[in-house]
Amino acid sequence: MPQLKSAYDEAMAQLSGPGAPFETTRETIAGIEYTVCTQAQPDLRALYTAAAEFGDKEFLIYEGERWTFARMLQQAASFGHQLLHKSGVQKGDRVAIAMRNYPEWMTAFIGITSIGAVAVPLNSWGQAKELAFAINDAGARVVFCDQQRLDLIADKLEELDLQVVLARPEREQQPANTETVDQYVAGAESAAMPEVDIDTQDLAMMLYTSGTTGAPKGAVSTHHAICQAIANFECSAMASAMINPEAIGHMLESGFEPTQMLAVPLFHVSGCHAVFLSAFKAGRKVVMMHKWDVDKALQLIAAERITILSAAPSMLMQLLESPHYDQADTSSLFGLGGGGSATPPRASRLMQEKVPKGYPGTGWGLTETNAIGTSFTGKPFQNKPGSAGYVQLTVEISVRDEAGKEVPPGATGELWIKSPSLVKEYWNRPDANAKDFSEGWFNSGDIGYFDEDGYLFLSDRAKDMVIRGGENIYPAEIEGVLFDHPQVEDVAAFGIPDEKLGEQLAVAVVPKAGATISEDDIRSYAGEHLDRFKVTHYVCIRDE
Repeated sequence: MPQLKSAYDEAMAQLSGPGAPFETTRETIAGIEYTVCTQAQPDLRALYTAAAEFGDKEFLIYEGERWTFARMLQQAASFGHQLLHKSGVQKGDRVAIAMRNYPEWMTAFIGITSIGAVAVPLNSWGQAKELAFAINDAGARVVFCDQQRLDLIADKLEELDLQVVLARPEREQQPANTETVDQYVAGAESAAMPEVDIDTQDLAMMLYTSGTTGAPKGAVSTHHAICQAIANFECSAMASAMINPEAIGHMLESGFEPTQMLAVPLFHVSGCHAVFLSAFKAGRKVVMMHKWDVDKALQLIAAERITILSAAPSMLMQLLESPHYDQADTSSLFGLGGGGSATPPRASRLMQEKVPKGYPGTGWGLTETNAIGTSFTGKPFQNKPGSAGYVQLTVEISVRDEAGKEVPPGATGELWIKSPSLVKEYWNRPDANAKDFSEGWFNSGDIGYFDEDGYLFLSDRAKDMVIRGGENIYPAEIEGVLFDHPQVEDVAAFGIPDEKLGEQLAVAVVPKAGATISEDDIRSYAGEHLDRFKVTHYVCIRDE
């Protein structure tokens, strides 16, 4: 085991030394010194310019549609031109994206960030109240959305003073201040992307993340932070390849073109950064699913010769345990990655049994780190089940007690992380910023330790947080909603271990004196006020 870590460290040293592809140096940003990758793109616009070299090569396959790099960039340029000249969006303005996985999600993101505006991807599973909160909190005045999200906020458009660009309309009649994509770009179908000077420390993206104290927080990232994250992904992948020559040799001998399935939401950093942006920069083909469906995934793996699939462990287990898996042609499948929650031993075993010559891996990261933290693939993953991997290129991790003091090596504590890929701050939340950020360090809230070989193990995830199939659920939010039920006296929400989803949400409910309440009553009420994935699976009615 120590030999693998030593080999990995040696590979990283080769890749990050002077003149190497991922050369690092120490750089001071806002008064804090970080280790940075000097070869990373300075901003997202530079990343898109590099991707333009792939031209008419296919980038995205979606529901039978085949989009080239050139087509993606042209629609993005049309969006950027119209945002500036038609909608009056200026550098630093926030523009929201509220839709499920569609090609227009990607082109909107490119267009928004290319003109120096701030992309605000919203959780497409959110209900009207949550969508409206994020749009209002961010101060967005333009939103790219699909029909379902538009229907949810249609009666709030005037109140929000919101202009809508609608992708894939499902009917002719639409609310006022709404234009379809075709209407919005009319006359600018061949427009060039406007020239805008972008500084590496300009804001690029705001992602909303749930908090333990109620309302979601907008985590704001700079162009520099996101580009540093992409460099970390690339360097980790190359270092892992260097210590797994047999697996890489098998992949090359197969002759399949690297093709990645995007089966997770684009509004997560895992979908946006680890798949979309990383693949776009690398010239790698992506096959995108509108939403997860095991049988359809198997069909796409066979039809498009998919080689890489990164998904929540629960999704991987559904795929590998499908009664149709052994009948499907999965001969191209090589790389399997689990993230978003701890990888259960069962998932690790399935990956090795079902894809014996594969290249399994996992990692740990957060929205606030732009998905960067730790990762490993291949032999180390197989030899250290349950670990979250090695610390990545520009990352420092400190294990601390509740008082903020470092604990001895091997001891468990809160994981603090420092990296240039960290978000700059929480939007308009000085209280949370003061609590969670300190001198360049961020308190992840996650609990873990490093073993004697330098592998990170997670003991718990974000105190009290329930992670159901990769989605974060905070008990305080659930309790806050159920406390408003007219017949509920007291309630406690918590997680129950689950083999498929990692955890399931459970609540214990005490009815008010003389009241009668059922499990279905609780679920029905929760469904009216919460996202579907936050509706409790287990309900226990108690008298105390």
